[in-house]
Order: sequence, then C-alpha cells, then structure tokens
Amino acid sequence: MPEEASNARAAEPPTSELLLRRLEVTVIRRLDGLLQGDYRTLFRGAGVDLADLREYQLHDDVRHIDWNVTARLQQPYVRQFIEDRELTAWFLLDLSASVDFGSADVTKLAVSTGFVAVLARLITRHGNRVGAMLYDRQVEQVLPPRGSRLHVLNLLQRMRSRSRKAPAGTGTELATLLQFAGGAIKRRSLLFVVSDFISTPGWEDALARLGRRHEVVAVRLFDPLEMVLPELGLVTVEDAETGEQLFLDTSDPAFRARYQAIAEAREATLRAGLAQAGADTLELATDDDLLDALLRFAELRRWRGRSSLPSRWPQHLAPTGSAA
Repeated sequence: MPEEASNARAAEPPTSELLLRRLEVTVIRRLDGLLQGDYRTLFRGAGVDLADLREYQLHDDVRHIDWNVTARLQQPYVRQFIEDRELTAWFLLDLSASVDFGSADVTKLAVSTGFVAVLARLITRHGNRVGAMLYDRQVEQVLPPRGSRLHVLNLLQRMRSRSRKAPAGTGTELATLLQFAGGAIKRRSLLFVVSDFISTPGWEDALARLGRRHEVVAVRLFDPLEMVLPELGLVTVEDAETGEQLFLDTSDPAFRARYQAIAEAREATLRAGLAQAGADTLELATDDDLLDALLRFAELRRWRGRSSLPSRWPQHLAPTGSAA
C-alpha cells in the first residue's frame, strides 16, 4: 500500500513550489552564472545614464533620437540608456485552448510555465518587478508588478490552475490581449508576449504599436507535430479553439503533403508578421532544452546590441529548421 501511494504521488504533476525549486537548480542558477555581468546589456531600461548610440531602426522610439549626432552624421541615431531604476517586466500570456497541445509528454503550456518561472525569478532576483496578464478569449486576470518569490509562485499557480472554458465556436484573437496591454501599461517596460500565435489575423499591428513604447520580446511556442503530420491511419481530430471535429486519413501521402504545405505557408506568414512588428523572437518547441534556448536568445540579444541591422536571426543563432 505505501508503495502504491508513493507511485501515485510520483505520477502527479509537481506543485508550483516544487517546479520552481527544480528550475532554480537546473536552469536559473546556471543561467544567472553564465550571463554574469551581461544582465543589464540584455535588458536595458530607460534610465538617465547614456549607454550607447546606434543608428535609428524601424519602430524605435523617436523620443530617443539624438538630434546633435543626427545633424552631425546626416543619419538618424538613437540613444540607449543604462537602467538606473527598477526594471519592470510584463508577461502577456496566451492561455487559450491551443496551448494545451503537446505531441509527446510536454505541452506548450508546460513550456510556457517553465519559461515564465525562469525569467520571472531571474528578473526578481536582481531586485526588479514582474507583472502578468492572463488571456483566454479575453484578459481574465491582471497581476500588478511585484518583486518577491511568493509573487512568482502565485503567477505560476494561476497559470497551472486556470479553468478551461468550453469552446465557444471562435478562435483566439491575440490582438485583444495586445491592445489591452497597450492601454494598461503606462510606464516603459520589458514585455514578453508568450503565445503559439495561433490567432485570427490583426495581431501584427497591435504588436508593432506595443514596440513603439516598450521593449517587446515575442516568445513563440510550438510543437513539431504542427509542422509535419505522421502516418497514423484513420483519426479523429478536434480544433482546440473552436471544438470542430474532422475525420482524417493520415495514411494518404497526398493529404500529408497538403497538410505540410499549409503548415509551411502559415509559418511563412507568422515569421513575416513578427518581422513586420520588429520584435525580437525566441522560439520554444515542446522538445527544446530550455537552458539552451535561453542561452541562444541571450547571444542573439548581445548580437542585436552590437548591430544596427533589423531584428532577425544571424545564421549561426537560427533555431534548427528555421530561416534566418
């Protein structure tokens, strides 16, 4: 009996406290040590000490243009500042039905929770604050920015225990979350938009508008099965967003080829939308190693800080299977 009880406990998902403890040992401490003095370089704020000058890029805040340097060099230049006040970070979290999907043992929601736990704890360990907006067809909850470990645990618990609504016949409208954030977040902040970006069109302009005032990072969640459909025979599939069901013959090579073509077209449209919005992008797959992904992202941020080019992946930093 004790052995059966032990096995039952082992099968249960870890509590938010246990999850955070594990991540603090396996990811956060190692990441914090590897970043060392680069923390401010990765996440610059809007303080009063000048950090650097660089050429103006699309979506930069025109209020940061240095007009003296611009007149002298006949090319627009903007100022970058060292954060001398608290950095405020916000997590804009898409918790719609599609993030419950995962082709293996890990769902996109689990990846999202792990990412938020690591970044929120890393930021608050440096004395800064994090807030969050939780979205599922509408903005369900807003957690004002705070800086304690207990606040991070509260955020994780809300992500893991949110109620799942029955499909209402409509898909996700990510623009609703982004527009709400644009009106609610007044002070310049660092925003992480964590979503699979499976949404009705229109979020691109809203994301670009956020980027004019805030520093925005798009964290794109995905599962490999969303790109390539394996041969599984006759299966019934359900759209997690709308509840629509279809009966498919996955043994048909022509059907799998059409599925892949549609997936590739959607991927191209998504990448074009993110590039248009001008946001730095971190891609997290359900089979990804979180530490490796975050280190790859940190290197991208340092590369971006040294470069005057628009935001895109340099070839050696591009995730496997993606274009630069």
